Amino acid sequence: MSDLKTDKQIRKGHPYHVELEPLGRRGRFLPGVSVMEMARQLGIDLISLCGGAGKCGHCKVQIVKGQVSAPTSAEQEKLEYKELDHGYRLACQTYAKGDLVVHIPLESLSTPQRVQVEGIEEDVIPEPLVREYEIRMSAPSLSDLQADDDHLAEELKQQHNVTCLNMDTLVLRKLSTELRSQNWRVQATMRDSELIAIGPWPTRHLGLAVDLGTTKVAVYLLDLETGKTVASKGIMNPQIAYGEDVITRINLVRRGSDEANRMQNLIVEAINSIAAELSAQVDAGPEQIVDAVIVGNTAMHHLMLCLPVDQLAYAPHVPSVRQALDIKARELGLSISPGAYIHFLPNISGFVGADHVAMVLSTGISKAKGVVLAVDIGTNTEICLADHGKMASVSCASGPAFEGAHIKFGMRAAAGAIERLRLIDQEIEYHTIEGRKPIGICGSGILDTMAQLYIAGVLDKDGRMTENHPNVRSYEKGREFILVNEKECEGSAAITITQQDVRQLQLAKGAIRAGIQILLNEENNSEDDIDQIIVAGAFGSYLDISSAIAIGMFPQLPLDRFNQVGNAAGIGARSALISQTKRTEALDIAPQIGYIELAGVPNFGEIFLKALSLG
Repeated sequence: MSDLKTDKQIRKGHPYHVELEPLGRRGRFLPGVSVMEMARQLGIDLISLCGGAGKCGHCKVQIVKGQVSAPTSAEQEKLEYKELDHGYRLACQTYAKGDLVVHIPLESLSTPQRVQVEGIEEDVIPEPLVREYEIRMSAPSLSDLQADDDHLAEELKQQHNVTCLNMDTLVLRKLSTELRSQNWRVQATMRDSELIAIGPWPTRHLGLAVDLGTTKVAVYLLDLETGKTVASKGIMNPQIAYGEDVITRINLVRRGSDEANRMQNLIVEAINSIAAELSAQVDAGPEQIVDAVIVGNTAMHHLMLCLPVDQLAYAPHVPSVRQALDIKARELGLSISPGAYIHFLPNISGFVGADHVAMVLSTGISKAKGVVLAVDIGTNTEICLADHGKMASVSCASGPAFEGAHIKFGMRAAAGAIERLRLIDQEIEYHTIEGRKPIGICGSGILDTMAQLYIAGVLDKDGRMTENHPNVRSYEKGREFILVNEKECEGSAAITITQQDVRQLQLAKGAIRAGIQILLNEENNSEDDIDQIIVAGAFGSYLDISSAIAIGMFPQLPLDRFNQVGNAAGIGARSALISQTKRTEALDIAPQIGYIELAGVPNFGEIFLKALSLG
């Protein structure tokens, strides 16, 4: 982001570069400006009931990198010692002493970010791997000295024809007490032939499905009996504070086990918090979650499991583990039912991981007739081309530009963000989230803007900004186009799209378009051969397909060939959670998906350069 101070002001002191995550806003500020004021100048409204006096404690932020002023007495009163030790401060009381990276918790924002967690519910017949059985037993007597574990196993066989070959250690520790406290009528929870929970009958049992994205995490709570989603929530991946892309996080983890543990703990703590919150919404506890499925790309999978990632840092980006895994939740620190397992769907290769398998599972493209292209857009975009069931995939480092990062006035999808924009002659029409005063522009609005400027001739095919529009002006770094002027912003800086922004967007759209073209080339297909294009992912749910076609991100095909399906990876994770058949199907799908490593494509550079062109 450009400087928010004048040249004259900057000459009075050394300006600091400040990044505020997860909104992806950045700017330069002189000493003496509080983090609260920095946020305000960058269009971020932090909750401040006390007007910045440090009395309410609502403007909590975390200093991820850099030096700041010492904690004030107000902060010592409002924040716990542990919070201060982990870098949490009050924005109104904190001043920079150098360059900063600041993470803003969602609860500190007055305009909570909109994170896509919904998806089209797939009609899957509930067939959970975990099942519950009512067991009625007689108390031991002098004539019946059978041990409690043998007695329970025998009754499972007699009453339900279920064979119990193993009992979880933690279940065994409470077995005798639970049997007697429930007067010998209990609910036995079985996973295959293992007893994983024991408790009162009846107890509602839940399942957890997690789509662990590079930027966003979507969590779903399901009723295992009905297969329905009873609660869901999306958050920004807390790891983003340590790197917007997976390569940055991988390089951090390679420094040592402490960094690897930190990255894992961040996501585990986030999932635990959401699991407890969602359980409370349905009058349950997290201990009632007896099964879980987690999907993510290969890097997120490895970071979650603390697997080696050195080999992912360089081509050919070979995974440490490809196969599906079943791991006790407690081994990962997840606070759900102690005996529960976490099922990780299989990876494919490179950075194409279990989330891609889940997407293929939910969209059914492995069984589709004709040629289907599935594009799951994110910081890492995975693309799969299915030609009558034959599948090939690539992973594209599309980056976080469509999430608003590295864009001058870019931001996440929050209230006040421009999400739709049209340029009609000399007039600009836009719509902001929640109808608020515009404070920035989110991914879908960014894409619209780029398309409209290209259609209007403000941008040429190479992405150069011309001067043939009155809203184009020059500034110290080049040209920019005014979307919302200072008057409309009520005295704040005008919201613009700069030439540098356009270049960032070209890189993002070029990576996706190049991936599509390489798949078509490798599989001997043309654009016209494509019968359907499935657009998945949170950003994919919001973007205007016409805009994506206009800038050349997608092939120029009729709109009726496109289908936006929401969080397909999340849908696939839910299906695998509630259906043994779907879980088996996922195991069958993974080895059928071929993988193309872009670094091994001889003419990749040529294809990518061509894909950068607009239109």
